[in-house]
Amino acid sequence: MPITTRREFMRSAIAGGTLLSLGEHARATAPLGGPQAPGYYRMRLGTYEVTIVNDGARSFPMPDRFVRNVPRDEALEAAQAAYMPPGQVTVPFNPTLINTGSKLILIDTGNGPVAGGPVGRLTENLAAAGVRPEDVDLVLISHLHPDHTNGLKTAQGTLAFPNAEIRAASPDWAFWMSDTHMARAADAVTQAYFANTRKVLADLKDRVRTFAWNEEVAPGITALAAPGHTPGHTAFAVASGSDRLLIQSDVTNIPAFFLQHPDWHVMYDYDADQAQATRHRFYDMAAAEKSLVVGYHFPFPSLGHVERAGSGYRLVPVAWSAAL
Repeated sequence: MPITTRREFMRSAIAGGTLLSLGEHARATAPLGGPQAPGYYRMRLGTYEVTIVNDGARSFPMPDRFVRNVPRDEALEAAQAAYMPPGQVTVPFNPTLINTGSKLILIDTGNGPVAGGPVGRLTENLAAAGVRPEDVDLVLISHLHPDHTNGLKTAQGTLAFPNAEIRAASPDWAFWMSDTHMARAADAVTQAYFANTRKVLADLKDRVRTFAWNEEVAPGITALAAPGHTPGHTAFAVASGSDRLLIQSDVTNIPAFFLQHPDWHVMYDYDADQAQATRHRFYDMAAAEKSLVVGYHFPFPSLGHVERAGSGYRLVPVAWSAAL
């Protein structure tokens, strides 16, 4: 089948009279719309209601060792294949809100207040979804990285979810809140993570309760061991009736990189080999069970199924539905 170029298309359109003639005037019937629409997406899971709440997305020049074990040019090719901005990588952020009927549970809290930036939109998108911060009963933290914990505080340093119980995985809390481990941090990224835990969480030590892997942390929500990205990194299985959802947190970062190439090592992983093993284990399970998966760094609304594809996996996004 011949490929039509843009120039050939324009010639054809002009010949057919489908473009405005020189004597006609094109007028916009309305002013430009301005800001993006609120970012939230709802679905039903059994009797539960699940809302994916967008916290924004950030594009930045790809660091030299963004993928530690492949050449930067190869990683840039993957970014180009995913139509990311030239020379850059784009990372979305999407916390999950679960209404069980008796509890309103938020899993991860986003980047926190970032004035005028492309991220930090959780609070405004919760409001657009009709959720007040004071109505959240429980906040579950998958791991203690800044883009998951900073939304615990407002710009004034007060609690963003004042009535919520806060829980974190026991091994992650023990690691990141340890002064001994902080003193041993060898690279700048890890040092910055330790510093951020002190900034955001130091005054919450008596408020945060920990949970164990395989514990039912809320009705129908079970914590799953998914270490490697951090020592206590946690995914969650949500079940209501016969329906099941896997909240993968950061088992993979960007799917165009680390889902399609599960053996690639992202610079943010604490133990890259363990994270690689976790990716294979988690996605083999998700593919075998045909589970619906929500990924914190998947493109919004960050819901889809995972299938095996060669030596890696591919994401099959859900179709957008206007009805619950």
